[in-house]
Amino acid sequence: MEKPAKSLRTICKTGLAGIIYDCDGVMINSRAANSLFYNRVLSYFHLPPMTKEQEQYTFMATGMQALKHILPPSLHEEIPEVVSTKIVYQRDIVPLLELMPGFRTFVENVHGAGLKQAMCTNRTAEGFEDVLRFFEFPRYFDPIVTVSVAPPKPSPEGARMIVRKWGEAPERLLYIGDTSHDRDAASGAHVPFVAFNAFGLDGDLTVDSYEELFRLLVPLL
Repeated sequence: MEKPAKSLRTICKTGLAGIIYDCDGVMINSRAANSLFYNRVLSYFHLPPMTKEQEQYTFMATGMQALKHILPPSLHEEIPEVVSTKIVYQRDIVPLLELMPGFRTFVENVHGAGLKQAMCTNRTAEGFEDVLRFFEFPRYFDPIVTVSVAPPKPSPEGARMIVRKWGEAPERLLYIGDTSHDRDAASGAHVPFVAFNAFGLDGDLTVDSYEELFRLLVPLL
């Protein structure tokens, strides 16, 4: 069944000033690569692969939250050494990441239209910089809010920081995310939420691709 057409004009009634993006699942296709990382850590400790519940949790959580969730407390003290010397995310996993289809073109078009763009991610500042460098991505995101400077989502504080820096009314912005943590962060900051390529997740708007989202965006540009 085809989705009913929606207009962003009904969501951003006073216009659109900027877009806030999540990283994993929105900028980059990282679910399989991230799962590989966590399963390699489990294997190092001779533990079984993640369950479906653990996979879902690790995709939404910060790296340290995820590792502490899947490993027993008796192993938590060993985490820093293992991830810095044995299974190194930047070395072993970042090369496996892919940009989401259409993301670069979408961001280029939004930049060309003069809209503000920001990133709100549960990655660390160092981890997100690794992503930007790997993809040689232009510095279009300002600010970049990571868990190095704000509480992790679903806390809305990261989104609120962006709203305050931009000095814009929240209803003139969009937050693009793919998990309930993103939706809750957007809701807490009173920013309209776009559920992107996320089966079963509701938003003020729900889209499956950047091509679809840009078609809806054009009347506001």
